[in-house]
Amino acid sequence: MLYLVGLGLGDAKDITVKGLEAVRRCRRVYLEAYTSVLTVGKEALEEFYGKELILADREMVEQEADNLLKEADVCDVAFLVVGDPFGATTHSDLVLRAVKLGIPYKVIHNASIMNAVGCCGLQLYNFGETVSIVFWTDTWKPESFFDKIEKNRQSGMHTLCLLGEQLLHSLLLQGRKIYEPPRYMSVNQAAQQLLAIIHNRRLQGEEPETTENTICVGLARVGAPDEKIASGTLQQMATVELGSPLHSLIVTGTMHPLELEMLKLFSVDSSSLENNACQRTT
Repeated sequence: MLYLVGLGLGDAKDITVKGLEAVRRCRRVYLEAYTSVLTVGKEALEEFYGKELILADREMVEQEADNLLKEADVCDVAFLVVGDPFGATTHSDLVLRAVKLGIPYKVIHNASIMNAVGCCGLQLYNFGETVSIVFWTDTWKPESFFDKIEKNRQSGMHTLCLLGEQLLHSLLLQGRKIYEPPRYMSVNQAAQQLLAIIHNRRLQGEEPETTENTICVGLARVGAPDEKIASGTLQQMATVELGSPLHSLIVTGTMHPLELEMLKLFSVDSSSLENNACQRTT
């Protein structure tokens, strides 16, 4: 059996009882180590689970999946994922590979950022399409995610923005890519890129639905003891400091008065939140 086990968002104890039971009876346990991070390291997980973990990097999961699935038809193998197992499309590919090899699988779900964002008070059913904001380079500055934010805003929907990671690597022996620790995008970096896009659109004669005064929410380390939430205008999000990763950004749409009241609990400046959000409530 192949088990895909969600670990939740915080630390070693966020795994479900069902997930922990599965891990402890598996012969091999892999820890997916590139789509997200926990607040504790591999050693803390090993101590709590009572199992040695094999780190599965991007190259192993995407290019050597058959090796990862080796012997899963005759023994139990676990694949641990921060958040929920289906938070990344790579994990769907792993399931399809297992099925083709005749290996049964079981998914043990857990909390992910996709539902935990409700901690800020915005209602989950008011969210539109989720987008990813990637790091810009000097020669590559995509804006397609902004068009999706605009579409959500025009429909009155909130947008959860997952903030990118920058994988740095060196080419070593035989051309093998050895990845260095990734750099994760912060809320203020994401906000600065959005502001730059708004400026570019205006230079092209457009007036975006999303502006400097659009109410946004910055979240950091959701589910961890040092979780941080900040609400305010997009302009304010460009200067807010929320500490270490992982960060997410929400661009709000039309807000119910109850949602606005909740956001006031986390406001950078309550007066600006009130002034700018009143015309976007229902």
